[in-house]
Amino acid sequence: MDGRSDTAQSQTPAATGTLSIVGIGPGAREHATPAAIDAISQADVVVGYTTYIRLVKELLDGKEIVRTGMTEEIGRARAAVERARNGARVAIISSGDAGVYGMAGLVFQVLKEIGWKRGDAPELRMLPGMTAVNSCGSLLGAPLGHDFCAISLSDQLTPWPAIVRRIEAAASADFVIGLYNPASGRRTRQIVEAQEIIRRHRDGSTPVGLVKSAYRRRQHVVLTDLDTFLEYEIGMNTTVIVGSTNTFVFAGYMITPRGYTNKYNWDGEVLPGQRPGYSLALDSATNAPEVD
Repeated sequence: MDGRSDTAQSQTPAATGTLSIVGIGPGAREHATPAAIDAISQADVVVGYTTYIRLVKELLDGKEIVRTGMTEEIGRARAAVERARNGARVAIISSGDAGVYGMAGLVFQVLKEIGWKRGDAPELRMLPGMTAVNSCGSLLGAPLGHDFCAISLSDQLTPWPAIVRRIEAAASADFVIGLYNPASGRRTRQIVEAQEIIRRHRDGSTPVGLVKSAYRRRQHVVLTDLDTFLEYEIGMNTTVIVGSTNTFVFAGYMITPRGYTNKYNWDGEVLPGQRPGYSLALDSATNAPEVD
């Protein structure tokens, strides 16, 4: 089995194994859900990437720990499924949400490979967590107030041409864009090319937020713009949030409006040509909101 196993004391496995796939949020305990904390606390075995194990170390006394490094995700998924099939209560953890660039999809692929079906052992539990665009967005203000998407710039598992097509589509459709895994020591060109693509569709003054290690000890937040954000340090622990054409900066916060002022004025009255509870009326010539 891949990875390192540390047993603090012997455990008696539960009669029926459970496999909890747990998102621990950004790392600070106060931003993990009570359900996630309870799943880890109740587990016999906790499986995770070394850094994430360290983030929940106060919950691990007396548990068997299976920890592995980066690029050893398949070994972690197999270890978690094996221990749970043998009757243990297992929690496999990811930072953020396990279903967003996390371990959940890989665990399901392992289960599919072994022929697992609903009702078979182990019992599965999916426990959501706060993913990076949410935690980083909260530190920037309200950048996700309207339609947004997330794109990982890591081409270790996804072909770079496919990522380029996604960036182009998101930029042309005016999504707020959350860029995960923007750069690493060996991978620096991708974020440069992403900037070039987005600048073809947005003004250089478009707000951009850079958040490193949200809610962790080395947290660092920068609010800048599309033209200059590459002047700042960007690494694997950074999430980049690029605003839409409507995103603005107010009092040091990054805000993307939902669009209420397309239909209402500031005293709450409906604008001429619009009706509450109905689709936004558009001028047929300009596709802009209609105003009589």
